[in-house]
Amino acid sequence: MIVNKELIKKVAATAKLELTEQELEEFIPQFEEILKTFSKLAKADTKNVLPSFHPVPLKNRMRDDTIHSSLSQEQALSLTEHKKDGYFKGPKVV
Repeated sequence: MIVNKELIKKVAATAKLELTEQELEEFIPQFEEILKTFSKLAKADTKNVLPSFHPVPLKNRMRDDTIHSSLSQEQALSLTEHKKDGYFKGPKVV
């Protein structure tokens, strides 16, 4: 793939970036290096390698959906002086 200003401009436009002429010139060798690196990676033999979507195995940490006792509305509101009409009263936002 040929890396030139037009390609860099197209990629920048896709990313909604505005680049100066100096930045365009600066990015051309960087893009070429990135493409060379990906070309090397594409040549790697991965026939016997399983795809890896996350470096650490993830486990579902969700608890059972069971009913537990909790504070009643009156008990929760008894712990604050900032209440009104059965609800917690917060600071005015707007």
